[in-house]
Amino acid sequence: MAGTVFFSVTMSLDGIIAPESLDDLMGPQWRELQQWVFPQRFFRENLQLGEGGEEGRDDDILRETFARTGASVMGRRMFDAGEHAWPDEAPFHTPVFVVTHERRDPWERPGGTTFHFVNDGIEAALDQAREAAGDRDVRIAGGGATILQHVNAGLVDEFSIALSPVLLGTGIRLFEGVDAGRVALEQVRAEPTQRVTHLTYAVRER
Repeated sequence: MAGTVFFSVTMSLDGIIAPESLDDLMGPQWRELQQWVFPQRFFRENLQLGEGGEEGRDDDILRETFARTGASVMGRRMFDAGEHAWPDEAPFHTPVFVVTHERRDPWERPGGTTFHFVNDGIEAALDQAREAAGDRDVRIAGGGATILQHVNAGLVDEFSIALSPVLLGTGIRLFEGVDAGRVALEQVRAEPTQRVTHLTYAVRER
C-alpha cells in the first residue's frame, strides 16, 4: 500500500519558512527560525555534529519524521543550497528526487542517500519517489515553491508545521500563492513544547 505524501517545515508566526536569498540560508534569520532544532540529539547525530544533545518531545518528532520517510522530493534551489552544506554522508539516508531542468546522472552519497534528477515535472518525481518509498511515506522536503506546487496540484495528503515564536518580516512565505479555493484542512494534532508548537493537518479537497 502506498504511503502518505507529506511535508514538514518550521515556520515563523508571520508565515516565513526561509530567507529569500540563498546567501542568507545559513544566516542569523534562518538560525533564529530553526533554533528549536539545533540542540536536539537526533539533529546532532544525523548531521554528524558530535555526541550529546537534548532528548524530549522535539527530539522524538524529528526521529519520527525521519523514520516514516522512505523517499524525498525536493526542488533544485534546496538541492543547490544543501549540496555544499550537507556532510559527505547526506542526512536523508533514502532516495531523493530533485525536480530540475538539468540532466545529470544520479549522485550517490555514503550512508544510503542517492540524489536522482528528474526533468519532467513534479508528478514524475513524485511517482518515482512513491515507488522507491514502498509502504513508507514520501516527504516533500522543500523548498517553499516545490511544496506549494504539490499542494496546489492536490498531491499532498498531510503536513506538519513547527510554529516558531519569531517574527521575521521578510522571506519566503509558505502559503504565498496557494490555491485556497481547492484546499481544505482538517487539524490532526496540536502539540506545544518549550520552543515551538507542532501542528499537523490533513489536506482535503474543498
